[in-house]
Amino acid sequence: LVPVMPCIEDASGDPRFSDVLESALLASLRAAAPQGVNSRVQLARRSDEGTLVAGLDGSTSYGWLKIQLLWVTPELRRSGVGRKLMDRAFELATDRGCHACWLETSNRESQAFYRRLGFDIFGMLKNQTDQSPADHARWFFKRDLA
Repeated sequence: LVPVMPCIEDASGDPRFSDVLESALLASLRAAAPQGVNSRVQLARRSDEGTLVAGLDGSTSYGWLKIQLLWVTPELRRSGVGRKLMDRAFELATDRGCHACWLETSNRESQAFYRRLGFDIFGMLKNQTDQSPADHARWFFKRDLA
């Protein structure tokens, strides 16, 4: 039996908390059902000086690639760097047996980018005008990798 501490603590100050929690969850899930390859997808583009100018962070599980973060410095937007990051992530995910990709965004301007990459909206969460921030929305996108 694992001893359980009697109180709930704020773990937001622990930089390793998310990784430890995710590892514990994934171990439990693997024991209950097959997942395929469950791994990180982390891609970076750096300047000649080594500064991060674009990056992608995601993960694979249950045959899906989830894009958690995609960022391109404003100076490189519309240069093709974001597409290259996504295309490479799609390749890695396909090699790991993934059949589809999903992501979420609250950035209205990014919707056109994801649509050009073949994504479709499958869901949306939206605040009402009397909720803060008013009219904020989050869109959920997916696309097949085949």
